[in-house]
Amino acid sequence: MTNTETKPQKRRLASLDALRGMDMFWILGGEKIFAALFILTGWTGWQVAHGQTLHSNWHGFTFYDLIFPLFIFLAGVAMGLSPKRIDHLPFQERRVYYAKALKRLFLLAGFGVLYNHGWGTGIPFNLEEIRYASVLGRIAIAWFVCVMLVWHTSLRTQIITAVSLLIGYWLLLCFVPVPGGQAGDLTMAGTWNAWVDQHLLPGITYQNRATDPEGLLSNVPAVVNALMGVFAGRLIAKANQFGEWKTVSYLFGAGLTSLALGWAWNMVFPVNKDLWTSSFVLVTVGWSLIFLASFYAVVDLLNTQKYFYPFIIIGANSIVIYLASSLVQWEYVAQSVFGGLVNAGSEAWQPLLAVFALLAVQLLVLHWLYKRKILISV
Repeated sequence: MTNTETKPQKRRLASLDALRGMDMFWILGGEKIFAALFILTGWTGWQVAHGQTLHSNWHGFTFYDLIFPLFIFLAGVAMGLSPKRIDHLPFQERRVYYAKALKRLFLLAGFGVLYNHGWGTGIPFNLEEIRYASVLGRIAIAWFVCVMLVWHTSLRTQIITAVSLLIGYWLLLCFVPVPGGQAGDLTMAGTWNAWVDQHLLPGITYQNRATDPEGLLSNVPAVVNALMGVFAGRLIAKANQFGEWKTVSYLFGAGLTSLALGWAWNMVFPVNKDLWTSSFVLVTVGWSLIFLASFYAVVDLLNTQKYFYPFIIIGANSIVIYLASSLVQWEYVAQSVFGGLVNAGSEAWQPLLAVFALLAVQLLVLHWLYKRKILISV
């Protein structure tokens, strides 16, 4: 007689789609709003806000640096809402799970290469001129390693793994000498990341830098962003047991704690997105938890989904619109559809109207997909 496992019901959170959509909004054109508002009003506060929509040059942190790790974190949250162990199953039954996981891994990595060479330039014929490292590739790797841990290990092992990865990465970058270099050199060309990318990463790096911001070695700590998402998802899944508003307070408190630890670690191991330092992981996890707590409280507990509809439709088809942001010339489409309205405005208003037009054409496509229940995921 074969034992069957009762699968937990997967909980669908509107706040998860809304937060994912808010995250993607800034990639689709939202980051241009503040610069346009500065042109319109001349208020220097908009310039300060615009600075937060640019990546840090090296060490440091801006709001825009959060977009990528937040997406990885949310992939973990979705996993944590219905975690399951499959290591007790016969291999024949597990093969189906492994096949799906590998398919997702390679599809996302392949889409990442496609994204890198969007805008009609074409993927180079010479394989050595292709950039294989990508945002989607990192999401794929972090998700794949994380799901294997969730499927095969206990919560205790996952926590130990997360802590070990962060400490181990710090020890490697700060205390182990780089071949031909020295220990603790955190310049762009002097780190272990640069050495690994120059010797092991195929193809080219981003803008031919010594260190690729999505390079091989920095995939290791990125796994922790996904694992921390799993822990948050598991907590939300037990909200009925703890109390929903108490769950919000737990998430918010954990976020503040992670932020404090990350900025404390920053004093000896700087927050750095390109290196994806351990302190960067804690800072981004902290903000991710705070945003998750806020969206879970406002969108799900206060039942305000209708007010977040634009974000929800972005989040529901996030991979599709992310790929389209590279492969489709949305500015041309927006000019074709709304160009007359934009040009009718005064010179000061035109930049802001152009941003609204750019966002509008993308939201119209996403609305059409959502209403027809066409939700494409990998």
